Amino acid sequence: MTTKTNAHTIDVPFRDMPDIAWQPPQLDALPELPLLQAQGLGFSYPLHRRWPWSAPEQQTLLHDVSFTLQTGRSLGIVGASGAGKSTLARLVMALLQPTSGSIRLLGRTLHTLAPSALRQARRNMQMVFQDPYSSLDPRQRIERIITEPLRALEPATQRAAQREQAAQVLAQVGLRSSDLDKYPHQFSGGQRQRIAIARALITRPLLIVADEPVSALDVSVQAQVLNVLIDLQQQHGLGYLLISHDLAVVQHLCDEVLVLDQGRVVERGTPQALFSDPRHPCTQALVQAVPQIDPGRARRRQTLRQRIADAVDDNPPARHASARQVHPLL
Repeated sequence: MTTKTNAHTIDVPFRDMPDIAWQPPQLDALPELPLLQAQGLGFSYPLHRRWPWSAPEQQTLLHDVSFTLQTGRSLGIVGASGAGKSTLARLVMALLQPTSGSIRLLGRTLHTLAPSALRQARRNMQMVFQDPYSSLDPRQRIERIITEPLRALEPATQRAAQREQAAQVLAQVGLRSSDLDKYPHQFSGGQRQRIAIARALITRPLLIVADEPVSALDVSVQAQVLNVLIDLQQQHGLGYLLISHDLAVVQHLCDEVLVLDQGRVVERGTPQALFSDPRHPCTQALVQAVPQIDPGRARRRQTLRQRIADAVDDNPPARHASARQVHPLL
């Protein structure tokens, strides 16, 4: 594998990369480039025109987002609903075009690639979706679901070879080769998410973008799926971009965390430092929202309506002043 470097361009043949990613002893052969790099990333879309002759207003979802992810590392993106997390995931997967900035995979700007080059680049990045119930086609057998990326990227591969590869990745996520002939409804939620992970692994990627991969599962199954992800990262040197609002999941899996608020990065750091001493009000609100078995804490976290009602009952003339003192982030 060769690379060409100069001050402006870096050319990496993507077809050679998956083999390196899948064989940990050869990870040192990777070029000294970040696996994923976003610089000044922004995204907005036009709203409806108020008048036929007026220019449409722009709704900004992301503004000046920058980060770097190295091979074999995990980056968590957290924030409240509507902060822009899923939009960022779609931009990384080149499903959307950024309004400003760039996204580079091993030094190559994804959104300037020709369609054929982007198709080959997708071998190196795969996505695990939030809901295992809707991300798997109920009318297809597991073999066909898992091998779908191979059929799209390597149509000349024989079916026997595809089935063998599917059996290998199923074994990696703790399922049996006999499961290839079953349908999704024959599995539990955790098993379905393992199947979704196996489908992402079939192309031997360098990067997996996981958008809320365990939020639809109960706690015990969440731990199993997270352990599978950790084992796969240690075995194959995968890089994870984890989108989540569950701080416990992020702390368990990620090396670094970005906090998004209204499309902007408001805080970043290691999970331990960020969650033990949050500085930004958005981060503080996320940390306070984590459920804890603490009756005193539960009493302190009353709703806004309860606080106002209590203030009215205790001191009716001061109800407006009491309402103004309520913290805006509940």
